[in-house]
Amino acid sequence: MTYLAKPRLHHPTLPANRLGYTRRDYEGAVSTLCAGCGHDSISTAIIQACFDLELPPHHLAKLSGIGCSSKTPTYFLGNSHGFNSVHGRMPSVLTGANLANRGLIYIGVSGDGDSASIGLGQFAHCMRRGVNMVYIVENNGVYGLTKGQFSATADKGSKSKRGAPNFDEPIDLVGLALQLGATFVARSFSGDKAQLVPLIKGAILHEGAAFIDVISPCVAFNNHPGSTKSYDFVREHNEAVNYLDFITTRAQITADYAPGEVEEVVQHNGSVLRLRKLAAEYDPQNRVAAMNCLHERHAAGEIVTGLLYVDPEPRDLHAHLGTVDTPLAGLAEPGLCPGAEALGKLNASLR
Repeated sequence: MTYLAKPRLHHPTLPANRLGYTRRDYEGAVSTLCAGCGHDSISTAIIQACFDLELPPHHLAKLSGIGCSSKTPTYFLGNSHGFNSVHGRMPSVLTGANLANRGLIYIGVSGDGDSASIGLGQFAHCMRRGVNMVYIVENNGVYGLTKGQFSATADKGSKSKRGAPNFDEPIDLVGLALQLGATFVARSFSGDKAQLVPLIKGAILHEGAAFIDVISPCVAFNNHPGSTKSYDFVREHNEAVNYLDFITTRAQITADYAPGEVEEVVQHNGSVLRLRKLAAEYDPQNRVAAMNCLHERHAAGEIVTGLLYVDPEPRDLHAHLGTVDTPLAGLAEPGLCPGAEALGKLNASLR
C-alpha cells in the first residue's frame, strides 16, 4: 500500500499556536479512504483539538486495531508515537503502554467491528479498569473493508446494501461504557465539527477512561434507503464490473443545531438521520439519568449526541494500582528490581 506524503514546506503565514506549531504539524499522510468518508472528518477534528490545546506532538501516542477506522491514525498526528495492533486488541496494547509510560497522552481509535465484535471483551475491561485514554469508536454500522456486512452496532430492522434486513439487536457501546464505569462518555456525529472538537478536547484533558462514540457514515456501503448510520451514496453509473470500485465524490454533510433540538439530517438519497443534541440543563454527572436518556431517545427513534456522562472526580488505572509518579519507562534498574528482601516481604504478605 502506498501512502502519499504531504509537502514539508509550509506557507510562512500559517497560524501557529503558542508552541510554534501550525495545524499542518498535527496532520499525517494523505487519506486513502473513500471520498466523503465520515472517518476523515473525525481525523480533522482530532487534528484541530490537538492544535487548539497546544499539545506537543511527541507527547501523544495513537493506537488502533484493524478496519477502516484503524487506518485513520496514519492521517493525523504524524509526528507522534503510534502503534497499529491486531484486530480487537488495541485496548490491551494501549493499557500496557500506559502502564509503562504514564507521561504520554493516549488516543485509541477503533471501529464498531473492532470494538463491538471481536474486541468487545477488550473494550469492556479497558473501560472498567479506568485506563487513562481517549477511546474513539468511528461507528458506521458496517464492515467497510469486507464489503459492507452488518456490524454489531447496526440497528435492528436496518437494511444492507443488498436490501437484506438486520434481525439482530444492536450493541450500544455508549450504554456499555456507562455501565462499565467509564468516567467520560459522549456520542457525536462526524459531520458536526462544532460539537465533536470540544468533546475530543474534554476527553483529552480528562484523567480517566474517556469514551466517544462517533456516528461516522460509510459512503461506500450504506448508500441505500433503510440505513440508519450513513450518508447514502448514490452511484451515477451502473454497477458494471469496471465501476465496482469507483466512488463518486459527494459534498460532506454537516449539521449545526442548538442544544435540546432535534436535527433531521437529509442523506444524499433523501433518507433522514434524526439527531438530538442534549439540552443545556442536562446533568452529565448522573450516570443513571444518562442511561435512562439513552433508552428514552432510542425508543423515540433518535440518536443522542453530546457529553452524556462525566465523573468530576475520576480515578484512573494508576490510582487504582498505586503506581509511582515516575513512568515505569523512566525508572532505572534499582527502581524496577528492588531486590530479594523486598520480594520476600511481598511474598510474606500474600501468605
